[in-house]
Amino acid sequence: MKISLAIALFALSTTAFAQEFKLGAKVTDFTVSDLQGAPVSYSTLKGDTTVVIFIATRCPVSNAYNDRMNAVYNDYAAKGVKFVFINANTNEPLSEVAEHAKEHLHFAVYKDQDDLVADRFGAQVTPEAFVMDRSGTIRYHGYVDDAMHGPVHNQGLRLAIDAVMAGQPVAKAETKAFGCSIKRQHTS
Repeated sequence: MKISLAIALFALSTTAFAQEFKLGAKVTDFTVSDLQGAPVSYSTLKGDTTVVIFIATRCPVSNAYNDRMNAVYNDYAAKGVKFVFINANTNEPLSEVAEHAKEHLHFAVYKDQDDLVADRFGAQVTPEAFVMDRSGTIRYHGYVDDAMHGPVHNQGLRLAIDAVMAGQPVAKAETKAFGCSIKRQHTS
C-alpha cells in the first residue's frame, strides 16, 4: 500500500513539475517545427492576443472541430489575433500532419516533435486551447466550445479571445477540454 501511494505521488509530482505554463503564468519561448521540419520560435509567432491549440490528425473529436477552428481562425486572425496550432502526437508523422492541414485546415500547423511543448503547457487532449494576453500570460485554458455535437451553450474560446482583446478578465478562465489523449513518446 505504501509503495503504491509513493508511486502515485511520484507520478503526480513529475506531471506537476513538467507543466510550466499554467493559467495565470507567463509563456516563455519554445520551439516547434513547421511542416517542412524547420524550427520556428514561439516569439516569432505571438502577438497582443495569442491562441495556442493542440490538435490531431487521427482524433475524431479534434477532426469534428476542424470547421469551427477554421471559423475561429478566420474571424479572429483578421482582427490581429495570432494562432499557433500544434500537433504533439508522436504517432502522427510530419508528412501526415502536412497532408491533413492541406486538406482540412485554413491555418498553419506546427509539430511538437518530442511533445515537450505539450508537457510545458500540460496539454492532455486534442483539441485543447490556451489564450495569452499581450504580456504572454495565460488567461484561458480549456475547450473550443462545450459541445462536439448538438447545440453549443458555451463558446469558451471565442469568449476568452473577446475578453483578452478587450483587456477584460475572462469570465470562465478554465473549462474542461475533452478529446483524444495526446500520444507522447514519454510519460510526463
